Amino acid sequence: MATPAPSAVVELLKPITWFAPMWAFGCGVISSGQAPSGQWPVIAAGVVLAGPLVCATSQAANDWFDRHVDAINEPDRPIPSGRIPGRWGLYLAAGWTMLSLLVAGMLGPWILGAALFGLVLAWIYSAPPLRLKRNGWWGNSAVALCYEGLPWFTGAAVMAASMPDRRVLLVALLYSVGAHGIMTLNDFKSVEGDRAMGLRSLPVQLGSDRAARFACLVMALPQVAVVGLLIGWERPWQAALVGALLAGQLALMTHFLKAPRARAAWYNGTGTTLYVLGMLASAFALRPLVQGLAS
Repeated sequence: MATPAPSAVVELLKPITWFAPMWAFGCGVISSGQAPSGQWPVIAAGVVLAGPLVCATSQAANDWFDRHVDAINEPDRPIPSGRIPGRWGLYLAAGWTMLSLLVAGMLGPWILGAALFGLVLAWIYSAPPLRLKRNGWWGNSAVALCYEGLPWFTGAAVMAASMPDRRVLLVALLYSVGAHGIMTLNDFKSVEGDRAMGLRSLPVQLGSDRAARFACLVMALPQVAVVGLLIGWERPWQAALVGALLAGQLALMTHFLKAPRARAAWYNGTGTTLYVLGMLASAFALRPLVQGLAS
């Protein structure tokens, strides 16, 4: 039986997608209020768990169960192109799942529970019979939670070795809701294949213009809520920074909405960058609040 080349395996695991959960994990670490000194090995293991393990597992599983769709949308992907032959895509997804659980178990029960939850979402997102990605409302919600909220929770939990502060959980949840819009932007590149294979992504269901407006609204409103919370928590400078980053996104959204399908990738590289910088600013705003509670 033919075996895949290492380069094809790396492409299957899509390292470019690891950034979002690794960044969110880092925001969780910062927002925890705990000093990183003496915990760098645990932090490094958590970063690896969030990106090269759990996120990579979701990518491998998605590519395996999407191989027929990718044959239309992206025929050069490793599985439809034959560079990952036979059932190797499924074997890699299963192996990465086991490796992820092994590393998560070494980091403690809270991390193992979060990883298990994320891996279950990753599989039911792509695999039948549930295959959440068949509907953009459910599928995008699952991915947004796995990419933003769950790694943020994991980063805070691994530092505190307990349930994170409720304010940390609330901000992480809000940024997860906003990430639903980011996931909708990703769907613009595959409208033809999704429609042909019966996948009801939001651009397929709503049309490009309405889906684009909805994505922008879903990204913006949680950030408005974060600004309000930071003001209420007496963090005015960080609230102003998040507000300024949101204003920049709104300006970019105006350009994006004029040609959503042509500019979705452009907005993902510009507006989404401002979005994740706001996450970092919010994490730093939470840090002294949680430290004050702990003391």
